[in-house]
Amino acid sequence: MFAIRLISRLPLSILYLLSDILYLVARFGIKYRKHVIEENLKFAFPEKSDAECKSIRNKFYRNFTDSFAETIKLLTISEKEFEKRFQTINKDFLDEAVSSGTSALLVSGHLFNWEMGVIGINQAIQAPVETVYLKVNNPFFNDLINTIRTHFGGIVTEKRCFRRTMLTLAKSPRVVLLGSDQRPPRSDKRYKRDLLNRPAVFFEGAEILSKKMNLHVIYGKMTKIKRGYYRYEMIKLAEPPFDEHLEHSITDKFCEMLEDNIRLQPDLYLWSHKRWKI
Repeated sequence: MFAIRLISRLPLSILYLLSDILYLVARFGIKYRKHVIEENLKFAFPEKSDAECKSIRNKFYRNFTDSFAETIKLLTISEKEFEKRFQTINKDFLDEAVSSGTSALLVSGHLFNWEMGVIGINQAIQAPVETVYLKVNNPFFNDLINTIRTHFGGIVTEKRCFRRTMLTLAKSPRVVLLGSDQRPPRSDKRYKRDLLNRPAVFFEGAEILSKKMNLHVIYGKMTKIKRGYYRYEMIKLAEPPFDEHLEHSITDKFCEMLEDNIRLQPDLYLWSHKRWKI
């Protein structure tokens, strides 16, 4: 961890030089998951030409390697520098929900750089934030990423443990951050629907929690301004009462907003993930 902290203190401009090397290796050397990326893009954007999909793929490689440099920098970044690089829009939606005495759910997808979104919310709002995550198998990297996520405060809770802590949502109002586009394992209850023209499966934690406990649901829309600069906009997805909501309405609305977010800047999405594996 000490060595990582030393590297993290380098200027981001220097870390981007390392990213440039990784980019060349990923794109031209090992051709990292090239076939997975190209297949995902082919189904997601049938209207685009091969040249357009290739352009998205190459920009994805750039964003993918840049995310490593940016995330390492988050370990020691100052609030002043972070505020220059990360804009949080409509953050009051979250504080207002919690100040009214109820917890709120912030749902988002895996668009670069989502780790900046995690610490950005903790830095921007007054309400306490709990980030729910899926555990990484490697203990060192699991501890590292959780240390980064709590750089500006907040707590992180592994998904299995959240089943217990969610019982305190009514007594201890807070913002719960969920990566709602992750693919659930076969052992979990899953909801199947199309995402970008292909069948996909989803967790329905936000669906169940919001309707059971009357929680506000906010979508976190990520866009990239330029290299190292991002905009994270809070958009109201749903709010109680949910009496007239159909089954799966929260998940369906999330998927619609996620698709719009991806289509806006398609190279920001995590195309190397086998997201559509059922």
